[in-house]
Amino acid sequence: MTPPSLSSAASSAATSAVPHQTHRAAGGGYRLVRTPPVAAAPPVLDAAQRAVVEHREGPLLVLAGPGTGKTTTLVEAVTARVRRGTDPGRILVLTFSRKAAVELRDRMAARAAAEPGAGPGTDGGAGGPGAEGPVVAPHAATFHSFCYALVRAHQAPDLFADPVRLLSGPEQDLLVRELLAGEAALERDGRARFHWPTDLKAARTTRGFADEVRAVLARSRELGLGPRALAAFARRIGRPDWIAAAAFLDEYLEVSDLQGVIDYTELVHRAALLAERPEVYAELAGRYDAVYVDEYQDTDPAQVRLLRALAGQGRTLVAFGDPDQSIYAFRGADINGILDFPTDFPPRGRKAAPVQVLTVSRRSGAGLLDATRRLTARMPLPKLPAAAVRKHRELHAVRSDGSVAVRTYPTSGAELDGIADVLRRAHLEDGVPWHDMAVLLRAAAPLPALRRALTTAGVPVHLDAPDIPLHAEPAVAPLLLALRLAAESAAESAAPELPGDTDVAPAPEDAESPAPDAADDGGATAPRVVVGVEDAVTLLTSPLGGMDAADLRRLGRALREEERAAGRAVPRGSDELIAEAVGEPERLTAHDPAHARGAQRLGALLRAARDALAGGGTAQDALWGLWQGTPWPDRLERAALRGGAAGRNADRDLDAVCALFETAARAEERTGGRGALNLIEELSAHDIAADTLGGPAVRPDAVRLMTAHRAKGLEWRLVVVAGVQEGVWPDLRRRGSLLEADRIGTDGLAPPLGQGALLAEERRLFYVAATRARERLLVTAVKSANDDGDQPSRLLTELGVAPQDVTHRARRPLAVAALVAELRATTVDPAASPALRDAAARRLATLASLHDDGHALVPAAHPDRWWGLYEPTRSTVPVRDRDQPVVLSGSALDQLANTCALQWFLGREVKAEPPSTAAQGFGNVVHVLADEVASGRAPADLDVLMERLDSVWDALAFDAPWKSRQEKDNARAVLERFLRWHVLERGRTPVATEHGFDVTLEAGDARVRIRGSMDRVETDAEGNAYIVDFKTGRAKPTAAEVAHHAQLAVYQLAVREGAVDPLFNDTRPPSGGAELVQLRLGAARRDGGDTLPAVQHQGALEGAWAEELLAEAAGRVLDERFTPSTGQHCANCAFRGACTARPEGRQVVE
Repeated sequence: MTPPSLSSAASSAATSAVPHQTHRAAGGGYRLVRTPPVAAAPPVLDAAQRAVVEHREGPLLVLAGPGTGKTTTLVEAVTARVRRGTDPGRILVLTFSRKAAVELRDRMAARAAAEPGAGPGTDGGAGGPGAEGPVVAPHAATFHSFCYALVRAHQAPDLFADPVRLLSGPEQDLLVRELLAGEAALERDGRARFHWPTDLKAARTTRGFADEVRAVLARSRELGLGPRALAAFARRIGRPDWIAAAAFLDEYLEVSDLQGVIDYTELVHRAALLAERPEVYAELAGRYDAVYVDEYQDTDPAQVRLLRALAGQGRTLVAFGDPDQSIYAFRGADINGILDFPTDFPPRGRKAAPVQVLTVSRRSGAGLLDATRRLTARMPLPKLPAAAVRKHRELHAVRSDGSVAVRTYPTSGAELDGIADVLRRAHLEDGVPWHDMAVLLRAAAPLPALRRALTTAGVPVHLDAPDIPLHAEPAVAPLLLALRLAAESAAESAAPELPGDTDVAPAPEDAESPAPDAADDGGATAPRVVVGVEDAVTLLTSPLGGMDAADLRRLGRALREEERAAGRAVPRGSDELIAEAVGEPERLTAHDPAHARGAQRLGALLRAARDALAGGGTAQDALWGLWQGTPWPDRLERAALRGGAAGRNADRDLDAVCALFETAARAEERTGGRGALNLIEELSAHDIAADTLGGPAVRPDAVRLMTAHRAKGLEWRLVVVAGVQEGVWPDLRRRGSLLEADRIGTDGLAPPLGQGALLAEERRLFYVAATRARERLLVTAVKSANDDGDQPSRLLTELGVAPQDVTHRARRPLAVAALVAELRATTVDPAASPALRDAAARRLATLASLHDDGHALVPAAHPDRWWGLYEPTRSTVPVRDRDQPVVLSGSALDQLANTCALQWFLGREVKAEPPSTAAQGFGNVVHVLADEVASGRAPADLDVLMERLDSVWDALAFDAPWKSRQEKDNARAVLERFLRWHVLERGRTPVATEHGFDVTLEAGDARVRIRGSMDRVETDAEGNAYIVDFKTGRAKPTAAEVAHHAQLAVYQLAVREGAVDPLFNDTRPPSGGAELVQLRLGAARRDGGDTLPAVQHQGALEGAWAEELLAEAAGRVLDERFTPSTGQHCANCAFRGACTARPEGRQVVE
């Protein structure tokens, strides 16, 4: 049931190398016909290659170093064998990846098409030498696909009703973890079949322990050990952990067989066992005349056993490989496989197979070869003939070029700058395309930081998306969420009725059943799908809903108005109403489709999916309805066909959705809501990523960033091997040290992997990275000045190139912006010569004149864009009239005198401050509610205040729904503190709230008019006046700062000038002080604890410091002295980018 839109777009990239034509069959159906391959001319071979091509029979090991034409030789050898009369169907080519298998198939088909007698024909025609018919190439497959076909062909029909299914990596990981968890539960109940050692029990539930167990299982099966053999081996050497692992292996195999599944290692093991059976052995021996194996150094012991059964005893087996590139030991690869090949596969009548060496390197120039040859000199190759090893290490270059450089930098930042400079200069000065350069690292962790640094420097880069589990893919997550909601509703509706649950009267026999499409027609009989607030918002803003934040706000307002019109004085929150409407989409019929269509469609999709599951449908049926019911598939298909960045993202999304449908198709027996929930639970438990058919989409013109392991098989003109630090590369930490899977040997307990073996593999990995370069190799590292800092790796010295210590950063990156900046600086530099300044100005004029379709290509080169050249603007109208009082508020006084006069001017006078934030709205709401309680307009009841809060809360603009909920919880805590403080007996009585004042007083030589509003005015038994100012911020001033708090001082000055006289029977009350009540912050334990707000008191004013503060602020305004001042307030200032006191502002203004 794969949707056509998926297959048409998602498969386009995967099949681009081998196009197909669609033919209409006579019966009206369609069939795919492979387009005939384009014939490829035969290449020119050297003597060593010709010797391999002319090899007739018997085993042969071909040592092929990097760039020696290994694949070309293999293809020509196969082509020559077919030319000599061998049926293509009797030749088998094995390799290790789908990509390599496809490339081999295509190249062999292209060469076969160029052979005499090859030509177009009809399907089903016999192919062969001299036959007129379709081009038939030998079969090229991966080891695993060949093993699966072998196992499937000999699968016992009485034991397996369905074909055995290959477990993906995530599925095997989940199965192992589930079995470990089950054994732990059985052990707690006293029913365990085996016991892990006591010192391992605490680790059994960890992901790392599951990885260790998987490694033991894989190693055992690679060596052909079954549960009994592993247990006997473990008892013999005294390893109780391996005894438990043997029992676990037995249980794992039993469960796998019951489920009809098999993992990759077990697949090869069983294929090898099958091939060793006499009847199967005879069949395989008669099926293939010759077997070719690519990348033989990557084989594991199980694959060697398979090959021994497939092409042993002197039959024709040609293995291509390079022991110097054996870097996959962590996957089970064993370098001894290629080292032992001559003795493992002796020809008839001889003790060892011959070894042929490809000696001409067509990739790297002579300079590169000389450096990498020094690396191989430190990598001994025992067991192989010395003459062959000497030839293998003495490759000849076809080109005399090739350069190697080693550079060390004082810091990692300088290293990144240096790499960016090298890449840009190679592109701009040497003409190297971006896609013909790469930066390789030992590990993946530093890659994101490298990508950011290079992108900032103007280098286009491509970094493969991180491997993430299927359920976390952005395209899959909303589909699984929608499926879960539908499945939960279906499971709930299918739940059996509990005893005694008979309150619902049965329907009359003549009652009409609701139509199946009642939900679509607005009927109210269909049960609703319960959707939570967060789930509703997530789905509505996903491609399934297609709504944005503005649509949600408009829909929320419309639903609140609808509820208010229905008679509810205080409507519920918009998020709650939207979630409810998604569950009952018929409610949205009357609303404007512009903002309600997405929610209505989503609700109908959820209901249809629920109905499909409730009716016995599969999870795949429900997913198909969700996927096909929106414009999303069409959008992805169009984006995939357009290409570009959006096309690459669409390809990945389609690939992920295809994988989801494939997984759901494998679970067809899981019907109904409960079956879908089980599928979701299984997918959600996957912690590692699965393999995909399409592979990652690659940005066409960008520098590749990847690890050295992933770079194997690729090549570029320029390669940078970065981060070659001691302790990082080589990484000599032992892998898998808990259960020591690597110590399970063929002939007993293997010695632990020593430092020498680890160093040898790290050196081989470094060799692979260095040999990816065709023309130029740069190796970089950090060389810290401190003895305990980062130091270059020992591997740098093995290249035979003297490291260059780069002690300074590049003078400027080779980028347009940097060039313009330097030219602009030179034109106004008084120290530069007139000729140099004139040349810089002329170059700027040239850049400024460049246009494309009327748009300037380098607008920053034109003087009109040089802000520093503008004269400061001056106004003939003063900011304040000296004959009028200077109007100030308490907060303005604080800004002018203590914070930053420039911030006050730009924010208050220029009105350039950004709109109010949600935090300011939060404070305004709390102040209003506090005023209503103190004035008696609202009771001191938290529930009432929360209702009032709900009525206005949705008007506040928060960045995300979770932030809104978080701040609402904070508002509740603030109101609780306020109410407790409000009813607390403090010896004072409220006199007024939100009391406005406007008084004028003398301050030095100026008159100042202060005005504002006091949050609360209180009095005590002696008639003193106290001013209370509520604060809702997250920080509070120190005690010393409160003593000279400008805003509180203004309030007290206003009291002294008669601002509260009307509240005290027109008498002038003495000031008892002022205080800040920090509603968001709890009081100290001695002051009542967190349930009360922190209160900070300022005593009655003493001295003239407040008047002096006013005089200073008024003088700054009248004299227009708006100079910036730095401090903590800069962190939240909106004008940092235009402030001369800040670095980011100076480069703009000055």
